[in-house]
Amino acid sequence: MHEDLIVHRPQGLYCPPGDFYIDPWRPVERAVITHAHADHARWGHQHYLAAAPAAGVMRARLGAIALQTLAYGETINHHGVTLSLHPAGHVLGSAQVRLAHQGRVWVASGDYKVAPDRTCAAFEPVRCDVFITESTFGLPIYRWAPDAQVFADINGWWAANAALGRASVLACYSFGKAQRILSGLDASIGPIVAHGAMQPLNAAYSAAGVVLPPTVAAAEVPANEARRALVLCPPAALGSAWARRFGEASDAFASGWMRLRGARRRGGYDRGFVLSDHADWPGLLQAIAATGAQRVIVTHGQVPVMVRHLTELGLQASAFDTEYGKEDGNEAGDGSAPGAAPEPVPAPATKPAPTVTPPAAPDTPTA
Repeated sequence: MHEDLIVHRPQGLYCPPGDFYIDPWRPVERAVITHAHADHARWGHQHYLAAAPAAGVMRARLGAIALQTLAYGETINHHGVTLSLHPAGHVLGSAQVRLAHQGRVWVASGDYKVAPDRTCAAFEPVRCDVFITESTFGLPIYRWAPDAQVFADINGWWAANAALGRASVLACYSFGKAQRILSGLDASIGPIVAHGAMQPLNAAYSAAGVVLPPTVAAAEVPANEARRALVLCPPAALGSAWARRFGEASDAFASGWMRLRGARRRGGYDRGFVLSDHADWPGLLQAIAATGAQRVIVTHGQVPVMVRHLTELGLQASAFDTEYGKEDGNEAGDGSAPGAAPEPVPAPATKPAPTVTPPAAPDTPTA
């Protein structure tokens, strides 16, 4: 019998008795996917398993894949391993993976947050012996304000700009963050423009029953209305020809990295809104404690800090060296090509060079 239910292999995190991988970063035969961000859901696996609410965004990003889905809490047995998926609260369809085998229970969290979010199922603590956790914002400085406060700040900024006849261009990641922001906007202020990369994902959210305000494409906004618009776009579109069509606009970036005083200044944004789809420091500790696990394995983010802190709390803490979040520097995995592995590094030091970011193709990961 293998001692551990999940081990590290070159392809990713592997369950030996079940013979499947969780969020593998190399092509494998069987992949259990925690969520559809590009650093966790990659193109090229033969068979995919994900939570049922993730089906629309998985197919919007990866195309025609062999996808099996499970309702949250539903169990299946594969080679003697009982597997179930439980809400992670990160984005639509995000899930923790619970594995039970011969009296042992392991849970792999994927990415998660514990704060309420009207666009996805709330995080569900799952009791286990071993918990595999992220630590994207695993430093005490990272503490999030309630969504209502952040949305009030965004709407206030937008309204002030609209009163001056100036568009508000808000950079955010196309999958998860954009839909969460949309859910908190006051559509009475003016038109809402969504970049083409966001439109198929907005449609997937709407198809899953998430209520979002109507948006329009940039080309559909009359010139006189554009000056009152709230424009949502990926960070790479700031400074592009696409963004310049809105004239003299105020720009902002919504990210957990905006909690760092220097991040907004280095990026040159007019405003920075602290909004993350990952757990903050108190949320991480709350989630870990709620599992009751005496052994914790950290996968990515502030790994040494978190391992040290958990060890000081008396837990058996260690780390897996994963490839989550190592390629294109987005907080939430906003990749742009099959197999891309984005995620958490601070905001760019300068605004992106002028480029046009095309709409995402249906089989192209973005987020």
